[in-house]
Amino acid sequence: MTIERVDASSLHAWHAMRPLLWPREPLDDLEEAAKMLERPHLLTIVARDGNRIAGFAEASIRRDYVNGCETSPVVFLEGIYVLPGHRKRGIARALSDAVAAWGRKAGCTEFASDALVENTDSHAMHCALGFEETERVVYFRKLL
Repeated sequence: MTIERVDASSLHAWHAMRPLLWPREPLDDLEEAAKMLERPHLLTIVARDGNRIAGFAEASIRRDYVNGCETSPVVFLEGIYVLPGHRKRGIARALSDAVAAWGRKAGCTEFASDALVENTDSHAMHCALGFEETERVVYFRKLL
């Protein structure tokens, strides 16, 4: 297994895999996806198992307040996904380790992430990767 930045050879596979994690937030087309890769504060990587893309991670450097953190900037795991047939084989850990290394290189001393309250599978994965829960937040809104 190898971890690499998304490039021309993995762009289509990564773009096709994103809706598996974020079905309500699709990138409309490959051009939009390619533009995302040009942002210097974002990291988009894939795990390649042989010739097949088995998972991906997206991360950012956040300079605003990050819940549960005490420093700035913070490397933030925006999303991580491993195809079901490839889980429990260290792929999420390898992706997370690559994001952490990128964050350290950018001067970050904290690594943060989040998950929906009901997503207990994600909670378990985060704990297995060494994250600790810092707080829970419920968001509200009111139409005006």
